[in-house]
Amino acid sequence: MDRVKNPPVTRAEVEDFLFQEAALLDEWRLEEWLGLLTEDATYQVPPNDRPDSNPADTLFILSDDIVRIRERVKRLSSPNCHAEHPHSRTRRMISNVRILAAEGNLITVAANFVVYRARRHEKIREYVGAYRYVLRHSEDGFKIKHRRAVIDTHELGSLGAVSFIL
Repeated sequence: MDRVKNPPVTRAEVEDFLFQEAALLDEWRLEEWLGLLTEDATYQVPPNDRPDSNPADTLFILSDDIVRIRERVKRLSSPNCHAEHPHSRTRRMISNVRILAAEGNLITVAANFVVYRARRHEKIREYVGAYRYVLRHSEDGFKIKHRRAVIDTHELGSLGAVSFIL
């Protein structure tokens, strides 16, 4: 897709927002991260063999609405969540941020990512892929309406459980 001519915001503004989101997730400040989401937000991780598919007719790795996202954060924040206690250490690298479309106050953004994940007694794992966002822009800043993380790996078994917010 070609870049949008004269978007209502700059790429640098969008990058700063994505970097802020990455920092909140890496620091496990999940309640604050929830504050970046709209009341109708969705978060999806499609299957790696059908990354452009629709969750209505395809089994997704993850397809959450705002209610499920809040429940996921609640579970991940609980000491009873053995998959993430102690929490994984993650480092997100966000690059190639592009504004793909702008319509009204909605901005479609694409970016590449690498998430490094370290857990006790495990080798460091790398999750490589692409994000697709729909951001709602207002005078108060950005909010995430839609977040899709497409993992490039063909075989997910070697990555282990994706028990953190990708």
